[in-house]
Amino acid sequence: MDLHRSRIGCVIAFVLLPFGLCMVLFGLGGSTLRLIGGLILGGLVMLAGVAGVVEAVRPFRFHISLEGLTVRTAELNRLLPWAEIDHLVLYQPPPVLAGKRMPSPLLLLEVHDVREKTDQVADALARYGGSRFTDHRQLVRQRFDSARFPVEARGYDRAAVDALVQKGREALRSEDFLGRLGAKAEVELALAELPLVAHGYDRVRVDAFLRDLSAALGRFEEGEEESG
Repeated sequence: MDLHRSRIGCVIAFVLLPFGLCMVLFGLGGSTLRLIGGLILGGLVMLAGVAGVVEAVRPFRFHISLEGLTVRTAELNRLLPWAEIDHLVLYQPPPVLAGKRMPSPLLLLEVHDVREKTDQVADALARYGGSRFTDHRQLVRQRFDSARFPVEARGYDRAAVDALVQKGREALRSEDFLGRLGAKAEVELALAELPLVAHGYDRVRVDAFLRDLSAALGRFEEGEEESG
């Protein structure tokens, strides 16, 4: 399976170049202050566009096969036979409040940088890499797929807990940034507001489970650096 570089960066770059040029031309037809502003801002925009073009045309290859991984990036350019790979992990960093989008899954590269879907990449690695490959996303999901809570005389409303847990599970399967943060906020709010009923779920067990689910959905420490 060959992975192909995403075209999004190249498209954005080609939008920035003419936009930056327009800003420069606009500055040429006005006052000295407008000229300086147009040259500075337009120049920066064009520079960002050029950087995007350079990144888009850099040599890139990521091939998954029976022989191993053939990788050509800025850091690596060779075949990595499976015999040289002890363990390969596809890791999904949790969302961070300071970010603008869901951090990309990491695997020698950010999976958002290629056109293929993350699940397609994971399937190919599992097929060829066998036991060497671990999909960290699946481990996290499986941890929350078998929630069983004992019932006590006065506990949390079972229907409310079940609905909340199901929503959290669905968010864990998604790469939607806002959806995961929204589910995390609901879980944290519920920790203080879940209704109590006769013969409901054990409160201590549910609280511990929901705290772990909240941590898995993302972290809210603003300004904390992302993994990778």
